[in-house]
Formats: sequence, C-alpha cells, structure tokens
Amino acid sequence: MFSQSMFRFFLSVDNENELLLESSWLMFLMGGCSFLVLQFVHVPYGRYACSKFGFPINVKVAWFVQEIPALAVPLYLVFFSTDMRPLQLPNQLLLSMFICHYIHRSLIFPFLIRGGKATPFIPFVMAFMFCLYNGYLQARYLSKYAVYPSDWITDPRFLTGFTLWFFGLLINLHSDHILRNLRKPGETGYKIPQGGMFEYVSGANFLGEIVEWIGFAIACWSLPSAAFAVFGFLVLTSRATQHHRWYLEKFEDYPKSRKALIPFLY
Repeated sequence: MFSQSMFRFFLSVDNENELLLESSWLMFLMGGCSFLVLQFVHVPYGRYACSKFGFPINVKVAWFVQEIPALAVPLYLVFFSTDMRPLQLPNQLLLSMFICHYIHRSLIFPFLIRGGKATPFIPFVMAFMFCLYNGYLQARYLSKYAVYPSDWITDPRFLTGFTLWFFGLLINLHSDHILRNLRKPGETGYKIPQGGMFEYVSGANFLGEIVEWIGFAIACWSLPSAAFAVFGFLVLTSRATQHHRWYLEKFEDYPKSRKALIPFLY
C-alpha cells in the first residue's frame, strides 16, 4: 500500500513540477560533490582510462550509448507524451537548443572519433545515468511546466543566452575538430593542440561547452537549466585543470602563457 501511494505521488501532475525542482537542487549537490572528488581523482576515461574502473568498452560505442538518452528522452516527451501541453514558440526554441547539442554529441561526434582509448564500464554507466536524468529534467520542465511570455524571444535574457549558447557551440565544435586532426594517419601519441581557443587555454573544448550551457541557462531562466550549467561548470573546470597539468608535465615546450580554462586568467 505504501509503495503504491509513493508511486502515485511521483506520477501525479500536481507533484511532478515540485519533483523536477527538487531534482534540480540535487544536481547542484551532485556538481559540488563531483568537483571535490575530481580534485583528487582523474576522471577515468580518455587519457586517464584505468582498468580498475571496469572492463573496457569501445570508445565509439560508449559515447553513442551514454549520450543517446539526452536525445531520445526529449524526443519521446515531445512527440509521444500524452499529457504534454501545446508547445509555445519560446519552449520550442529552447528545447531545440538542447536537442541540437545532443544530436551532434550522440549521432555525429562518436563516429568522428579517431582512435581513442576504450572507456571503462563505471564512468560509462555514470555518464549514461546522468544523460538519462538530465535529459528528462530539462525536457520535461521545458515541455510541460515552463511558461514564458509570448515576447520571450525578444527578451534580453533570451537574446543574450542564445548568443552565448551559439558561440559556445561553435567553440566546442571547432575545438573538437582540432583535437581530431592532431594526428596524421598512422601516427600515435599525444600532441600539443594549436589554433582556435587552444591558443589561449588548454581546455578549449570544455570552455566551449561551459559557455554553451551558461547561455542555455540564461535563455531558459529556470532552476533546472541553472543546475545543469553549474554542474557542467564544476565538472568541466576540473577536467580542464587536470588536462592543463597533464600538458605541462608531458611537454617541456608547452606554451607557458596558455591558461587552463579562462583566457588570460585561469
């Protein structure tokens, strides 16, 4: 009886919005905990992959499977949810921004990877669960509960956020392109990335994604999007710092003026 009551509670329309907001606060907490852990432990995939974190999974397969929930869940909610209200233009555009990123991240990016170390099972599962969790959080809130005025797309918050999101996306895509093309066919080993934002920071791809999701949060002006932006900032800042230290240790000729994440500052 108790379990049935709890099940009805989580499915009730009256309580789902509150559940989404509580899930947003949980994401803030997750980001803070992840930031603390990553001060002492390298994220165990890519160049830091380690067998003690589980059996290896082909990197292309891992990227595709772990990212696809953040695309599939929003698409399902938009096209097949039976209790969704008609989407207004602001909601359509904001959802499209989120979906656009994950079309690339799940359907294009994995199949452009050249080489790359296999991904251990544990970080693969953690990434899959986060994309499932965040895909539902962002898409359900925007498709059912977020209400914007009809002129939201001309509001300075939307215009500023969309501009940041777009430029962050471009930085992220260009930085990934540079990283993919560091090695010529048949070459192995790591090289110093050059060009684009890599002239200023070691984590140019991370910087692009951080700017992208900060822009998304400003454009949405909601607690779920803010939670995602903060989570991404904390985790990717840790990643960029680790990468920067790794480059400095591995390459004696690494540019000393290059910062970890924020040009000229950090």
